[in-house]
Amino acid sequence: MPGNGPRLILGSGSPRRLELLAQLGVTPYAVRPPDVDETPENAELPRVYCERITALKLATVEAGPDDIILCADTTVAVGRRILGKPADAGQAAQFLHLLSGRRHKVVTCIGVRRGDRIWTRTCVTSVKLKPLSDFEINGYLATDDWQGKAGGYAIQGPAGAFVSWIEGSFTGVVGLPLHETANLLQAAGLEIWR
Repeated sequence: MPGNGPRLILGSGSPRRLELLAQLGVTPYAVRPPDVDETPENAELPRVYCERITALKLATVEAGPDDIILCADTTVAVGRRILGKPADAGQAAQFLHLLSGRRHKVVTCIGVRRGDRIWTRTCVTSVKLKPLSDFEINGYLATDDWQGKAGGYAIQGPAGAFVSWIEGSFTGVVGLPLHETANLLQAAGLEIWR
């Protein structure tokens, strides 16, 4: 970014978030993934969890007083249950069996900080996966696309073939809802699409 405006710092190590920012014509000045404990608290609701983790990330990323920091957190929820990133293929299989043939929510909270000001938005998208056979689950697990993905799948990868219905933000499910992100970045004073 040119030196004549605020610098954007992406507080995320997600390559998908970088790709989504590029769709807005935005390249961060720096990428600084925060190191935070993402363990859910006892009986914590998915939306509350997502908003807490985003706030924690925003508070952790170091930046200058005029820099703009962008952080986000995405979680998959079945009812009140939070499905994080699976520890291994066995847990990914459990998640996919749980999601098979039913609707779930994907919650993404985005936060922007500039100096002492903070802007946040939470985007909730409903997604339904088709009923999955063991053959389909095992085939998907063999791609390794489930690794590092909340709920054990990525809508923009091979698992997109399992998604029979979606209501809400596709980019929110990927990890950064572009409509809300663009609005927050502009509110913080960052020009986009230049």
